[in-house]
Amino acid sequence: MTVPSPPPIVVDLHWQGGMRFAARSEAAEFVLDGPGNTVPTPVQALAGSLAACMGIDLVQILTKGRHPLQGLQAHLVGNRRGEEPKYFTEITLHFTITGDVPPDAVQRAIDLSHEKYCSVWHSLRQGIELRATYEIRKDAAH
Repeated sequence: MTVPSPPPIVVDLHWQGGMRFAARSEAAEFVLDGPGNTVPTPVQALAGSLAACMGIDLVQILTKGRHPLQGLQAHLVGNRRGEEPKYFTEITLHFTITGDVPPDAVQRAIDLSHEKYCSVWHSLRQGIELRATYEIRKDAAH
C-alpha cells in the first residue's frame, strides 16, 4: 500500500535589497539575510531547522512514551568546508533533557529521529557526520 505524499512546501521570497529576503510559507513569515546581522543566514536557518526537527521528534517520542519530560534544549555546532560550496561536513547536536527520563528512552528517541523521522536530516547531504549526544537533568534547578 502506498502512503500518499504530503502537500508540497511552497515558499515565496521577496527581495528587500542587499542580500535580505522576506519569505512566506502558508501563514508563516520569516526573513533571511546573507550577512546574518539581525536575522539568520540561510545556513543558520538550516542548522536551526535541523535542531528543531530532531527536537520536535524527541518531544513527540518521549511524551508519547509517557516519560516525564519537563524541558528540552539543543546546542548545535556545524563544521563546514572552507571552499565553495561551504556545505556542512560535520554536525554535533547536544540535547539537554530536563525530567526523570530514562537514558535508554532518550537514546532511542534520538536514533528514531536520526534514522527515520527527521525530514530535515534526510533532506541534507548524507555524507555529513552527525553526532547526537545528550544529558539528563532530573529537575530544572540545575
